[in-house]
Amino acid sequence: MPKRVVFTADALKEPFGQAMYERLSALHLPIDVAKNNRITGLRGADERETYRIAKNTLAVVNAPPGAFRLQPIPPSADWQMNLAEGCPAHCHYCYLAGSLSGPPVVRAYANLPKMLEHTATYEGTYPPNKTWQGQPAGLNGVARPTTFEVSCYTDVLGIEHLTGSLAECIRYFGTRENAQLRFVSKYGQVDSLLDLPHNGQTRARFSLNAESVARRLEGGTASVEARLQALRKLAMPRELGGGGYPVGIVLAPLMPIPDWRDQYSDLLDRIAAALDFPGSDTPDWLNVEFISHRFTPGSKDVLMQWYPNTSLEMDETTRAEKRNKFGGTKYVYLPAVMKEMKAFFYEEWQKRFPNAPVLYWT
Repeated sequence: MPKRVVFTADALKEPFGQAMYERLSALHLPIDVAKNNRITGLRGADERETYRIAKNTLAVVNAPPGAFRLQPIPPSADWQMNLAEGCPAHCHYCYLAGSLSGPPVVRAYANLPKMLEHTATYEGTYPPNKTWQGQPAGLNGVARPTTFEVSCYTDVLGIEHLTGSLAECIRYFGTRENAQLRFVSKYGQVDSLLDLPHNGQTRARFSLNAESVARRLEGGTASVEARLQALRKLAMPRELGGGGYPVGIVLAPLMPIPDWRDQYSDLLDRIAAALDFPGSDTPDWLNVEFISHRFTPGSKDVLMQWYPNTSLEMDETTRAEKRNKFGGTKYVYLPAVMKEMKAFFYEEWQKRFPNAPVLYWT
């Protein structure tokens, strides 16, 4: 729960903004309405205080015009469509560090319905050279569904009780035959999603990690067990009391921690147990994404200001340097380590889930 909620003037002019206002008022949260469209009062005396103030603030704003120009988001999906920016969690490896400008406040978008309507103009379009599950944009002359990712800059379940934005997206994509929604979360409150008319057009994914990583580095999130139970609820058929969603696993960020093979084997066993129910051997309803830990010089600098006492390993001398096409640098594990980890995870996943494809390793 945020300690402060701020609405901009324009956000309250949107019907969905009004619905969020009523939702937040019912939770008895303190709400301020800005006289203009600026959010102030987020800066503290230093980065740590700014971080604390921002993380305790929910701002309801209108998405800027640039948010309607969707960007490719390989390999997760075709297009990125954000329902909010900023995350309520406290993960020490946060991928948003250095990616979003300004204090890490959560900004939820009041003009979300307009953004959803706009995605229709992207249906049937695909980023250049983009494949998904090994399939090109057109396969045997038939276009596959266009995929939209809404979890790039926030944890959609972490704020759903405040905004209702994820449910709005699920209902919308449930009406689209040629578009699919994808989201990922480290939270577990999914009961409000079980009866939504998703029509198989939303894939619900959960970010999971070894217990020692989750406890040490994923502050403010649901426990691994709570996420597994949420995964089970969403995946189970409706006739068994579940949501009947296609689901996915995002194992991230994978790290060669001490006893990593044993710890990740245990995690994979727990995933298999959570997804063991009648009909669960049906193919195509489950897939996995493997993401190893990486960082940039800029993200490391921000993270060390946010979490000065972190135990997260970010030693450039033990990493390989990788450059992107824009000249940016990130540090990944050495090739031999990556090869060993990739072989392990592919083999162990195949043992437990022979019908569930691996979307990618990165």
